[in-house]
Amino acid sequence: MAIRNIIRMGHPTLRQRARAVTAEELAGGTLAPLIEDMIDTLHQAGGIGLAAPQIDVPLRVAIIEIPGGRSRYGEIPPMPLSVFVNPVIEVIDPATAGYWEGCLSVPGLRGFVERPQHVRVRAQDLDGRPIELKLRGFLATVFQHEFDHLDGTLYIDRIKDRTQLVFEEEFERYVQVPP
Repeated sequence: MAIRNIIRMGHPTLRQRARAVTAEELAGGTLAPLIEDMIDTLHQAGGIGLAAPQIDVPLRVAIIEIPGGRSRYGEIPPMPLSVFVNPVIEVIDPATAGYWEGCLSVPGLRGFVERPQHVRVRAQDLDGRPIELKLRGFLATVFQHEFDHLDGTLYIDRIKDRTQLVFEEEFERYVQVPP
């Protein structure tokens, strides 16, 4: 369909709580063009997740696609392209671990964020069918990061130690340990 503009930190939509998708919107198929645009935008940007508010659409919709394999985060299980409508996250175990996160809406920066590492996700797919996933580790972090966008929260809001916010170039030079 179309590649949309990814809005950046400072745009007011990124700080709003997105509204829930109604049953009528879901049943009527009106989300399909939005999802197609989100997929095109995600692929063009080279990301692994995108929330509708990041393209200035304040709806509780996110997509995630993780190729899996070896990365700077270790071995990551793949996640096929998936659509999550009106998602809710429940923390199963509050034990945390941290990852260096980046964001398409906060380009050029990385920050170290600690998040719970065992969560349950409940949502609907594009056809209105229920989804329930239990996630651990990096995948739990990815989902929390993306779904935070639906509540107007950016990963930088979750950084406890502000010295752990760096430009990507310096991250690659001074922080990142080669895989």
